Amino acid sequence: MSYDPDALIRLAHVGMHPDRLRKLVSKAGTPTRVLRKIEIGELSVPAFAREAAAVPADERREQLGRAGIHFLVPGEPSFPDRLAELEDAPLFLFQRGEPFEGKAVAIVGTRTCTTYGRRLAERYGEAVSRAGWWVVSGLAKGIDGAAHRGSLRGPTPGIAVLGSGVDVWYPRMHRDLGMSLLEVGGVVWSEAPPGARPLGWRFPPRNRLISGIAQALVVVEAGVKGGALVTARMALDQGRDIFVTPGDVGRSSSVGCNLLIRDGAIPVLDADDLVESLELSIGPSPTATPTEAAAAVGDPGLPVAEFLATLGDDPVAGMAELGRLMAQGAATIDGDGMVVTGPVRGPA
Repeated sequence: MSYDPDALIRLAHVGMHPDRLRKLVSKAGTPTRVLRKIEIGELSVPAFAREAAAVPADERREQLGRAGIHFLVPGEPSFPDRLAELEDAPLFLFQRGEPFEGKAVAIVGTRTCTTYGRRLAERYGEAVSRAGWWVVSGLAKGIDGAAHRGSLRGPTPGIAVLGSGVDVWYPRMHRDLGMSLLEVGGVVWSEAPPGARPLGWRFPPRNRLISGIAQALVVVEAGVKGGALVTARMALDQGRDIFVTPGDVGRSSSVGCNLLIRDGAIPVLDADDLVESLELSIGPSPTATPTEAAAAVGDPGLPVAEFLATLGDDPVAGMAELGRLMAQGAATIDGDGMVVTGPVRGPA
């Protein structure tokens, strides 16, 4: 159903929870009637929200234009079809950047990731971008930010979906990351009006947009609770395939991933495996074969014991060789006990 865009742009600046707003519009019949209820005081909203609703639509468009922000409504060519088809489709989107065209893969995970998980998310993001799919995530700390950083190494733009206004970077430390995303042709979306703060209640609704625009969802590291599992449940409800990196059974940041695999999610082991699995799920890579897409992303490392096994059967000699490599700067051991190397080979 299409609604009056003038009424929607006024109502969008009230800043209501998307679920509440959809219910109000559905019950009233049109956004115009909801605005009227706000004006006469029949619908209780804070004073600032009432003032926001009273600003004329033309004035709002001028403000958005000066800020480089687009206001999208379903039915317009630039509004993403996949989001319009959701059962809980957004009534509108605020957008910065270029229109999205193509297929997207969501990469999400915990904010409190390990070094290994961060490196893996970067490699996944790069491989997906090199394969020709847009990486979509939430620009949050941890896995989200790592996936975006990785995507910037590939040729395909990405999508950041925010739990704040599109002009409010959260966390602040990711401002440069978000701007880099825009500079290479990416896009930033939010249902929150410009200037909206990143309040906790805004994040669960935005997760349905991350999974909704994507053809598939990849979970890198996730605890038993948190936004990544919320997004996975939404993706499941939306009929998306879910790919998960398994982790140590005793590591808190892997519990959610292992539970998803137990419940039927598809395990993936590295960037090459991910791209191959995505091709089976969403169709051929637009720009590269799986091997080509994963070739440039490297290895996130091996546990010390596994790395020593690649150097031979003698553990003493293996430790000596590892020490030599570390002294030469050809290998390091990160905070998670993973050996990260350059092009090191074991004995033939």
